[in-house]
Amino acid sequence: MNTFHINRRHFLKGATATLVLGALGAQGMDLLHPQKPWRVGLIGSGWYGKSDLFRLMQVAPVDVVALCDVDKNILNAAGELVSKRQKSGKVPRLYGNYQKMLAENELDIVLIGSPDHWHALQTIDALRAGVHVYVQKPISVDVIEGEAMLAAARKYKRVVQVGMQRRSTPHLIEAKKNIVDAGLLGKISHVEMCCYYAMRNNSNPPLQAVPDFLDYELWTGPAPLRPYDGLPHRGWWRAFVEYGNGIVGDMCVHMLDAVRWNLNLGWPKKISSSGGIFQRTEGKSNISDTQTVIFEFDNLTCVWQHRTWGNPVDQEYPWAYKIYGEKGTLSCSPFQYDFVPHGTGQKIHQDVVYERTQFPEDLKEKDIELHAAPATRLHMINFLKAIEEKGRPVADIEEGHISAASCILANLAMKTGRSLSYDHTTRQVIGDEEATTLLQRTYRQGWVHPDPGNV
Repeated sequence: MNTFHINRRHFLKGATATLVLGALGAQGMDLLHPQKPWRVGLIGSGWYGKSDLFRLMQVAPVDVVALCDVDKNILNAAGELVSKRQKSGKVPRLYGNYQKMLAENELDIVLIGSPDHWHALQTIDALRAGVHVYVQKPISVDVIEGEAMLAAARKYKRVVQVGMQRRSTPHLIEAKKNIVDAGLLGKISHVEMCCYYAMRNNSNPPLQAVPDFLDYELWTGPAPLRPYDGLPHRGWWRAFVEYGNGIVGDMCVHMLDAVRWNLNLGWPKKISSSGGIFQRTEGKSNISDTQTVIFEFDNLTCVWQHRTWGNPVDQEYPWAYKIYGEKGTLSCSPFQYDFVPHGTGQKIHQDVVYERTQFPEDLKEKDIELHAAPATRLHMINFLKAIEEKGRPVADIEEGHISAASCILANLAMKTGRSLSYDHTTRQVIGDEEATTLLQRTYRQGWVHPDPGNV
């Protein structure tokens, strides 16, 4: 087992140094020393998979042993980039099939940056191989997949950190501590969450021949096999319910999870939703362009709204959560927060922490989210600490499951036109047999849906 280590040179100079040492605990300084590198594999070597891997490489000694992707062009380019980042200069072993990668390499950690419809099978297979997992959000496309992932993590006693890095975002950690936990909001009874980004791909490309560098059959995996109409990478696959859960699954999951973390919330008591495709009807996309969701907790309503058209309600907070208390309002986004007291009192504002000076290599990385990089680095440190201490990370698989499943249930509520109450102990929607059958989607022939009772 590795002894926990982070990059002393960067983090003792960085803006997040205090948070890092706080996360490590009283013995944190004793853990800052070089030692054997973590053996790491990456499944899904595209944009965010590489981004997560590079953040991990910045905070800990890592030997990137293997990379996997079904797109040979992406895979080969990733191998070259990683070799330039590794101190050894070594090109990782390259695989088109993740199961072969898991079978042929002794790994400590696997990062999963594949599309959502692959998260469950790849996470469970990695856990069976005895590997700790960092999986991107949302963890699953259906609720029972999430239940199986949670069951597998507990059965194989491995750490699973979900990429919901709002829980590790420096300015949001500060807002939680100094405003929410300090009681500046008073009694809290309402939360609003939103996304007004024009991020729904609404194009209508013609059918094409599958290029020889892409294994489209394996890319599709357990999902329905759509006729090929161009590379699915980045924004195109997210336009379809075959592979994910739309804007709610992609963007609401972050905000709902942050609210749950701030207010120490578990499962919603009831979820209702309405919406559809109201404006952008000309393209192929089948996810909603307009949707409202109400997540009900005890004496608290959390309302989500997204529109992929028109103007934001608040130009300063187009993707955000706002917590309303009797004494004030806290507005939070990945870029800033603002506390406004009711009546007299001091307003508080804080911007996102950037680490351009501490990590100049970030500035040369293609498509990096500079504002999210410090949070992801902290998230990786928390992940490694949980592995070392055999504990639970801040975005443990159970937290990831609750947040993802709540968003999946929101879409099911919109589909059925009914409010839904999920009982996670029985894995049923209370009093709704039809909705219960929708908790598990049908896998394509040849693929087996994971069973929470037999992982």
